Amino acid sequence: MDFFSLLALALAPGVAIALYIYLKDKHEREPLVLLCISFLYGALSAVITLVVSLPVNLLIITKEHDAIHQFVNAFFKVALIEESCKFLFVRFILFNNKNFNEPFDGIVYAVMVSLGFATLENVLYVFQSGFMTGVLRLFTAVPAHATFGVMMGFYLGKAKFTHRQGILLSVVALAAATLFHGAYDYFWFISYVPGIWLAAIVSLLIGFVLSRKAIRLHQQASPFINHHLAGNDEQPVKE
Repeated sequence: MDFFSLLALALAPGVAIALYIYLKDKHEREPLVLLCISFLYGALSAVITLVVSLPVNLLIITKEHDAIHQFVNAFFKVALIEESCKFLFVRFILFNNKNFNEPFDGIVYAVMVSLGFATLENVLYVFQSGFMTGVLRLFTAVPAHATFGVMMGFYLGKAKFTHRQGILLSVVALAAATLFHGAYDYFWFISYVPGIWLAAIVSLLIGFVLSRKAIRLHQQASPFINHHLAGNDEQPVKE
């Protein structure tokens, strides 16, 4: 395939999921400029991840066909580092933005950062490995990163508006994203075990189900829901 076809394939899942989340923000949508900035934060977090991972990979050597070593690889060398880099931008920059004024905004911003990360990663993988890798990741890795973002964003949305438990919920946000990310990666990393890759698909499906529930709960918790139910069909957009 030519350059532009591969680029379109690499970008498509991230853009499509970002649009889906944007439309799910029914009561007060976030400024498009801020969403684009959040997406770029995610791409930057991917670069930071590469920088952090270099010394970690040199210090912690894991054997490719050892289940225990791959557990460490999946949960600590990959999931924890990647989710921590995303978390820094969501929790310490976007969390304090004046536009983050309802629980659902936690999901929106965390997913946008996750998609920025996943999209840059996807571009690198697709151009390195080709069309079939892009097709596989279209249905697996990029949506998986979105579900990790929903998990993180759900608890950060609660943390923003549950002041007594804000710190604890922030820790839970990072832990939840890391747990699901680590589980998903682990089963791929030990795919030398016949059929074990199906467990990765199952973990992804569980992530989808929980993400849909998290989205619904925060939609219902919006302080702007009365405005929507009052019959005003115009979508308020923040400035």
